[in-house]
Amino acid sequence: MNIIQRNFFRLLRSGALNEFVSLEPMSHYKWQQLGNLVVAQGVEPIAVKGMRNHTFDENANFPAGYIDELARRVQLRANAPQPTPHLSNRVLNRRLRKIQKGERHELDASMTTLELLNIIVRNTNHILNRGISLSGISELGSFLRTRGDKVDFVKLETWLRRLHLQRMAQLEGSILIEVFEFDQQEIPFVQQVEKDAYALTLRTLTHAETDNSEEWHFRQRRTGFVENNSRIMRRNLRRSIRYINYAPIETSSNFIHNFAKSLAEIEE
Repeated sequence: MNIIQRNFFRLLRSGALNEFVSLEPMSHYKWQQLGNLVVAQGVEPIAVKGMRNHTFDENANFPAGYIDELARRVQLRANAPQPTPHLSNRVLNRRLRKIQKGERHELDASMTTLELLNIIVRNTNHILNRGISLSGISELGSFLRTRGDKVDFVKLETWLRRLHLQRMAQLEGSILIEVFEFDQQEIPFVQQVEKDAYALTLRTLTHAETDNSEEWHFRQRRTGFVENNSRIMRRNLRRSIRYINYAPIETSSNFIHNFAKSLAEIEE
């Protein structure tokens, strides 16, 4: 982990978890590189809060106007809606919907536990489609630190087992342990720290695995012939292979769903 990455994670820890670890001084060029990383990972609100927490840190030699520039981006993201937690596998998604709708009617209902499940599912969806979301992992960490004492972890474990997401949840928790320095005892659904959590997290900093509206798997040319984007196909296949051990059913279903969706768009 280089100095830019170390300062990046220190700002996330400060902004999301209110932990203060003194920054390392950097050149203006490296701060600009860190800013690019913040934007690429979509963590502007967390980073800006972290920077403001370091106002009196003598090593926080931010360039003039640096925080204000990122703060303007926070306003652009402020009204962005949270994606609805869902799964690509139809059977598992029906189970998820049943859990979401039925929990409020249970005698021992725990909406806090359900909210934690939804965070884990949203992170899972992002991981399989775009790579690890450091914004989502930070949200998970903040939730555990501030509301973890109200979570019914026995019930959560039952739900994760029904959705076949135990190991994916364990990966998300392992990132908090390996990168954000959580204690394993803080995350009861982590039975064993995933050995690749650290490497996968660093990889997401150097590989922009984000989808945008211009990316496509298949498209129909004016002549009527269909062509495929082999680069996107290969990238999505590699990502599926990378995470398939953590959630085999959902990973396979997600890849097939995206493949079928691209074919359906041709027919339209």
